[in-house]
Amino acid sequence: MPETPPTRKARATREEHDHLVLHPRDVRFDWSRLPMHWVPGEPMATHVLNVLHLLLPEGERWFVRTFREALPLITDEGLRDDVLGFIGQEAIHAEAHQGVQDHLLAKGLDPLPYVRQVEYLFHRILGARPGLSPVRSREHLLERVAVIAAIEHFTAFLGDWVLNADGLDRAGADPTMLDLLRWHGAEEVEHRSVAYDLLQHLDPRYARRVRTMVVTGPVMVQLWIRGTRYLMAADPGLGPGARPRWRDYAAAARRGLLPGGGRILISAGRYLRRDYHPTQEGSTQQAVAYLGTSPAARAAAH
Repeated sequence: MPETPPTRKARATREEHDHLVLHPRDVRFDWSRLPMHWVPGEPMATHVLNVLHLLLPEGERWFVRTFREALPLITDEGLRDDVLGFIGQEAIHAEAHQGVQDHLLAKGLDPLPYVRQVEYLFHRILGARPGLSPVRSREHLLERVAVIAAIEHFTAFLGDWVLNADGLDRAGADPTMLDLLRWHGAEEVEHRSVAYDLLQHLDPRYARRVRTMVVTGPVMVQLWIRGTRYLMAADPGLGPGARPRWRDYAAAARRGLLPGGGRILISAGRYLRRDYHPTQEGSTQQAVAYLGTSPAARAAAH
């Protein structure tokens, strides 16, 4: 039976992606001129996106620790190279977003109470557990790899979204912040297959993939809601009692300032398909093209 056009397209996308060589880009950002509400007149949209800066430094350091722990189990040299490239990129992502945390603190918004909760999650709940038997230690590692694969599905979705979020440009969002988000988003699309491929290499069972997504998705939503509420309550430029509202989120999504909830749910559903592969999310060509024009990435290359 001849291949259908979508099948040929998916195969071409996978082959294009397989030729990538992942490498970290040592970017730098100057936050000295960043306003508190870097989407002008949109404090809620600003802080929904600012949750990234609170979650990602500790989250991506946890990715790095977990994947380093998994390296001895990898028997495929190509995958090992991809994992090493992933580790290098994620380490720089963590430091780039840490800079925004420091800027928020200097502007009078202390992110540390929320960040400490994130640290507890990634160190105490999801961290390594010395003293386990070899069998239980491997099982704990596989479960963490599966959680990372689920998270990386969402970061690839968000990366693809922000690369195409023309609404942020129309709203006059700060160009340095947009470059951070799009550089990071492009690298998330670029390495979107690594965590999933590592999971399939170590444990290809469908049940683990589904179970960890069913748990991880709602936890991520809850973390995002808590983070947005915290940032709006702690923002010295907002009045007492400032809090996000779902109707305001929906209105911001319609203007292209935030990803729509329906699109997020549909994307999560794709992860549950048996024939899923991350190359179905986003465009490698678009990601690489942005990395060739990103001011921060271009500066890092010289």
